[in-house]
Amino acid sequence: MTEAPDAGNKTPVVLGTATPGGGFPLYGAAIVDVVNALEPGLAIEARNTRGSTENVPLLQAGALDIGLVQGEVVQAALAGGLRVVAAMYSTPGMFVVRGDSPDRRIVDLRGKPVAFGARGSGLVILARNVLDGIGLDPERDFQAIYLDRAGDGPLMVMEGRAAALWGGGMGWPGFTALAQGPSGARFIAPDAAEIARICAKHLFLKPMTLPADAYRGQAQPIPSVGSWNFILARGDLDDSIAYRIARALHRGERELAARLPQARETTAANTAAAAPDRSLIHPGVLRYLREIGLAR
Repeated sequence: MTEAPDAGNKTPVVLGTATPGGGFPLYGAAIVDVVNALEPGLAIEARNTRGSTENVPLLQAGALDIGLVQGEVVQAALAGGLRVVAAMYSTPGMFVVRGDSPDRRIVDLRGKPVAFGARGSGLVILARNVLDGIGLDPERDFQAIYLDRAGDGPLMVMEGRAAALWGGGMGWPGFTALAQGPSGARFIAPDAAEIARICAKHLFLKPMTLPADAYRGQAQPIPSVGSWNFILARGDLDDSIAYRIARALHRGERELAARLPQARETTAANTAAAAPDRSLIHPGVLRYLREIGLAR
């Protein structure tokens, strides 16, 4: 195992995020600031990509060192040799409409223009799986809109060019923008019967709840389904680099939580618990988890 370089000899680490205006670039910026401050021997640089489905092949090709990957893409990525660095946050998926919209259930959106997110985003895959669980399809049952930039979606809904926007989790910029808009926002998630159907068909999806007051005007918790997002590493990332990233993330948990609501879930304990299997955690990260008593 390579020893960590001293602070005067920085090791570059390239982090893949997603398109501007989405949640991954926002989260990636926080990770860069916190890790670089706590591990001066590392120089993490965030790069915008097309999202999870591009981050995986870039990691496998060695063009990225670490990357943010949405839950539905994680399963295949781990099978392809990538390894877990950290659990990011859980993502209960749902639609958001303007506060004055007449739509209140998913079926009310059938036949209408719906922005499902940026091309290449794992959120789009989550939408497909959620809708498939209740017998719906984005292209067949909706006027599906796929964005070049995640940040374009909220304005489309505000201006009436789309009836709804799909997204997920706490602190997601698209939800924030609509909730703070002139008409406010209302969230549409699967009901209890639909959640049961979805989870029965797609076992990797789990019931998850968006807590109350996650967004302006959202007074009640919203049950839905979703999965964990992860920071993944290329399989041959040096153990000492992965170790130092894990150590910085653990030491910086309080600062990350203060910067982003969703980053409250970025904890060493959640990494140990949410990883599909301990063998899929990067060896350098697993070494650190053992040191702090979270793994054997």
